[in-house]
Amino acid sequence: MDNRALFKVGYGLYILTAKDGQKDNGCIINTLIQVTDTPSFTGAITVNKRNYTHDMIVKTGEFNISILTTETPFDVFKNFGFQSGRDVDKFAGSRDIKRSENNIIYLPAYSNAYLSFKVLDTFDFGSHSMFKASIVAGEILGNSESVTYAYYHQHIKPKPQNVQKSGYRCTICNYVYEGNELAPDFICPICKHGAQDFVKI
Repeated sequence: MDNRALFKVGYGLYILTAKDGQKDNGCIINTLIQVTDTPSFTGAITVNKRNYTHDMIVKTGEFNISILTTETPFDVFKNFGFQSGRDVDKFAGSRDIKRSENNIIYLPAYSNAYLSFKVLDTFDFGSHSMFKASIVAGEILGNSESVTYAYYHQHIKPKPQNVQKSGYRCTICNYVYEGNELAPDFICPICKHGAQDFVKI
Protein backbone atom coordinates (compact mmCIF):
# COMPACT_ATOMS: atom_id res chain seq x y z
CA MET A 1 0.00 0.00 0.00
CA ASP A 2 1.43 3.34 -1.06
CA ASN A 3 -0.08 5.81 1.42
CA ARG A 4 0.66 8.68 -0.96
CA ALA A 5 -2.19 7.38 -3.14
CA LEU A 6 -4.62 8.62 -0.49
CA PHE A 7 -3.57 12.21 -1.21
CA LYS A 8 -5.17 11.85 -4.64
CA VAL A 9 -8.62 11.46 -3.07
CA GLY A 10 -10.54 14.70 -3.21
CA TYR A 11 -13.18 16.42 -5.29
CA GLY A 12 -12.54 14.53 -8.49
CA LEU A 13 -14.02 12.17 -11.02
CA TYR A 14 -13.31 8.48 -10.77
CA ILE A 15 -13.82 5.25 -12.67
CA LEU A 16 -15.38 2.70 -10.38
CA THR A 17 -14.65 -0.88 -11.49
CA ALA A 18 -15.94 -4.22 -10.26
CA LYS A 19 -16.12 -7.86 -11.37
CA ASP A 20 -18.87 -10.43 -10.86
CA GLY A 21 -16.68 -13.48 -11.44
CA GLN A 22 -17.09 -13.50 -15.20
CA LYS A 23 -17.43 -9.95 -16.45
CA ASP A 24 -15.73 -6.67 -15.57
CA ASN A 25 -17.63 -3.40 -15.62
CA GLY A 26 -17.03 0.22 -14.77
CA CYS A 27 -18.76 3.56 -14.46
CA ILE A 28 -17.97 7.18 -13.69
CA ILE A 29 -18.64 8.38 -10.14
CA ASN A 30 -17.89 11.65 -8.38
CA THR A 31 -18.29 10.49 -4.79
CA LEU A 32 -15.37 9.10 -2.85
CA ILE A 33 -15.19 10.41 0.68
CA GLN A 34 -12.88 9.62 3.55
CA VAL A 35 -14.75 8.30 6.58
CA THR A 36 -11.84 7.45 8.90
CA ASP A 37 -8.06 7.44 8.73
CA THR A 38 -7.26 5.46 11.87
CA PRO A 39 -6.57 2.65 12.47
CA SER A 40 -6.94 2.32 8.68
CA PHE A 41 -8.39 4.35 5.85
CA THR A 42 -12.13 3.84 5.36
CA GLY A 43 -13.97 5.43 2.47
CA ALA A 44 -17.49 5.56 1.09
CA ILE A 45 -18.94 5.70 -2.40
CA THR A 46 -22.51 6.16 -3.60
CA VAL A 47 -23.80 4.21 -6.62
CA ASN A 48 -27.18 4.22 -8.37
CA LYS A 49 -28.93 0.86 -7.90
CA ARG A 50 -29.80 0.68 -11.61
CA ASN A 51 -26.11 0.65 -12.49
CA TYR A 52 -24.67 -2.74 -13.46
CA THR A 53 -21.52 -2.01 -11.41
CA HIS A 54 -23.73 -1.66 -8.33
CA ASP A 55 -24.94 -5.26 -8.75
CA MET A 56 -21.36 -6.52 -9.01
CA ILE A 57 -20.30 -4.77 -5.81
CA VAL A 58 -23.30 -6.20 -3.95
CA LYS A 59 -22.36 -9.67 -5.19
CA THR A 60 -18.61 -9.60 -4.49
CA GLY A 61 -18.09 -6.89 -1.86
CA GLU A 62 -15.06 -5.50 -3.71
CA PHE A 63 -14.30 -2.62 -6.04
CA ASN A 64 -11.50 -0.44 -7.40
CA ILE A 65 -11.29 3.29 -7.92
CA SER A 66 -9.14 4.80 -10.69
CA ILE A 67 -8.55 8.50 -9.96
CA LEU A 68 -8.80 10.26 -13.32
CA THR A 69 -6.43 13.00 -14.46
CA THR A 70 -6.80 16.21 -16.46
CA GLU A 71 -5.30 14.32 -19.43
CA THR A 72 -8.30 11.97 -19.66
CA PRO A 73 -9.96 12.30 -23.09
CA PHE A 74 -13.70 12.80 -23.45
CA ASP A 75 -14.04 9.35 -25.06
CA VAL A 76 -13.25 7.75 -21.68
CA PHE A 77 -16.07 9.69 -20.00
CA LYS A 78 -18.38 8.84 -22.89
CA ASN A 79 -17.47 5.14 -22.72
CA PHE A 80 -17.86 4.72 -18.97
CA GLY A 81 -20.60 7.27 -18.36
CA PHE A 82 -22.94 7.21 -21.34
CA GLN A 83 -23.61 3.52 -22.04
CA SER A 84 -24.68 0.42 -20.18
CA GLY A 85 -22.16 -2.26 -19.29
CA ARG A 86 -24.91 -4.89 -19.56
CA ASP A 87 -24.74 -4.60 -23.34
CA VAL A 88 -21.11 -3.80 -24.10
CA ASP A 89 -17.60 -4.57 -22.89
CA LYS A 90 -16.51 -1.16 -21.65
CA PHE A 91 -12.86 -2.23 -21.61
CA ALA A 92 -12.71 -3.31 -25.26
CA GLY A 93 -10.12 -1.11 -26.93
CA SER A 94 -8.84 0.42 -23.69
CA ARG A 95 -5.09 0.75 -23.65
CA ASP A 96 -2.87 -0.39 -20.82
CA ILE A 97 -5.48 -1.95 -18.52
CA LYS A 98 -4.19 -3.83 -15.47
CA ARG A 99 -5.60 -5.92 -12.65
CA SER A 100 -4.95 -5.27 -8.99
CA GLU A 101 -4.48 -7.89 -6.29
CA ASN A 102 -8.27 -8.41 -6.08
CA ASN A 103 -8.32 -9.29 -9.83
CA ILE A 104 -10.36 -6.18 -10.70
CA ILE A 105 -9.36 -3.94 -13.60
CA TYR A 106 -8.02 -0.44 -13.13
CA LEU A 107 -6.96 2.06 -15.82
CA PRO A 108 -3.38 3.32 -15.34
CA ALA A 109 -3.35 5.14 -18.71
CA TYR A 110 -5.71 7.86 -17.43
CA SER A 111 -5.15 7.70 -13.66
CA ASN A 112 -2.74 9.19 -11.17
CA ALA A 113 -3.59 6.53 -8.56
CA TYR A 114 -5.76 3.49 -7.99
CA LEU A 115 -7.27 2.20 -4.77
CA SER A 116 -8.80 -1.21 -4.01
CA PHE A 117 -11.57 -1.56 -1.43
CA LYS A 118 -13.38 -4.27 0.52
CA VAL A 119 -16.98 -3.42 1.52
CA LEU A 120 -17.62 -3.24 5.27
CA ASP A 121 -21.23 -2.08 5.24
CA THR A 122 -23.98 -1.07 2.81
CA PHE A 123 -26.58 1.64 3.39
CA ASP A 124 -29.83 1.96 1.43
CA PHE A 125 -30.72 5.47 0.23
CA GLY A 126 -33.68 4.69 -2.00
CA SER A 127 -32.39 4.97 -5.57
CA HIS A 128 -28.76 4.66 -4.41
CA SER A 129 -26.61 2.52 -2.16
CA MET A 130 -23.71 3.81 -0.12
CA PHE A 131 -20.84 1.37 0.32
CA LYS A 132 -18.57 1.94 3.30
CA ALA A 133 -15.30 0.13 2.60
CA SER A 134 -11.78 -0.31 3.87
CA ILE A 135 -8.80 0.19 1.61
CA VAL A 136 -6.78 -2.94 0.92
CA ALA A 137 -4.33 -1.71 -1.73
CA GLY A 138 -3.29 1.48 -3.46
CA GLU A 139 -0.62 2.79 -5.74
CA ILE A 140 0.52 6.11 -7.18
CA LEU A 141 0.54 5.89 -10.99
CA GLY A 142 1.67 9.37 -12.00
CA ASN A 143 2.01 13.03 -11.13
CA SER A 144 -0.77 14.48 -13.29
CA GLU A 145 -3.42 16.62 -11.63
CA SER A 146 -6.72 14.97 -10.71
CA VAL A 147 -9.61 16.09 -12.89
CA THR A 148 -12.35 18.03 -11.10
CA TYR A 149 -15.93 18.43 -12.22
CA ALA A 150 -15.26 22.07 -13.08
CA TYR A 151 -12.19 21.15 -15.16
CA TYR A 152 -14.16 18.48 -16.99
CA HIS A 153 -16.86 20.97 -18.01
CA GLN A 154 -14.35 23.71 -18.89
CA HIS A 155 -11.70 21.75 -20.80
CA ILE A 156 -12.79 18.18 -21.63
CA LYS A 157 -16.51 18.08 -22.39
CA PRO A 158 -17.16 19.29 -25.97
CA LYS A 159 -18.74 22.72 -26.13
CA PRO A 160 -22.39 22.70 -27.25
CA GLN A 161 -23.13 23.76 -30.80
CA ASN A 162 -25.71 26.43 -31.54
CA VAL A 163 -28.20 23.88 -32.85
CA GLN A 164 -31.37 22.47 -31.41
CA LYS A 165 -30.48 19.38 -29.42
CA SER A 166 -32.44 16.19 -29.74
CA GLY A 167 -32.33 13.14 -27.55
CA TYR A 168 -33.35 12.90 -23.90
CA ARG A 169 -33.39 15.58 -21.19
CA CYS A 170 -33.03 14.92 -17.47
CA THR A 171 -36.03 16.42 -15.67
CA ILE A 172 -33.94 16.83 -12.51
CA CYS A 173 -30.88 18.79 -13.71
CA ASN A 174 -31.64 19.44 -17.45
CA TYR A 175 -28.65 17.41 -18.67
CA VAL A 176 -29.22 16.41 -22.32
CA TYR A 177 -28.24 12.98 -23.61
CA GLU A 178 -27.85 13.26 -27.37
CA GLY A 179 -28.74 9.88 -28.78
CA ASN A 180 -31.50 7.97 -30.50
CA GLU A 181 -32.07 5.58 -27.64
CA LEU A 182 -31.54 5.77 -23.88
CA ALA A 183 -30.52 2.54 -22.13
CA PRO A 184 -32.92 1.52 -19.32
CA ASP A 185 -30.09 1.60 -16.76
CA PHE A 186 -28.60 4.90 -17.98
CA ILE A 187 -27.44 7.11 -15.10
CA CYS A 188 -27.28 10.88 -15.45
CA PRO A 189 -23.60 11.90 -15.12
CA ILE A 190 -24.63 15.15 -13.42
CA CYS A 191 -27.30 14.34 -10.82
CA LYS A 192 -27.00 10.51 -10.83
CA HIS A 193 -30.73 9.92 -11.46
CA GLY A 194 -31.82 7.08 -13.71
CA ALA A 195 -33.45 6.83 -17.15
CA GLN A 196 -36.92 7.04 -15.57
CA ASP A 197 -36.26 10.76 -14.92
CA PHE A 198 -35.50 11.55 -18.60
CA VAL A 199 -37.93 12.78 -21.24
CA LYS A 200 -37.51 12.63 -25.01
CA ILE A 201 -36.88 16.00 -26.69
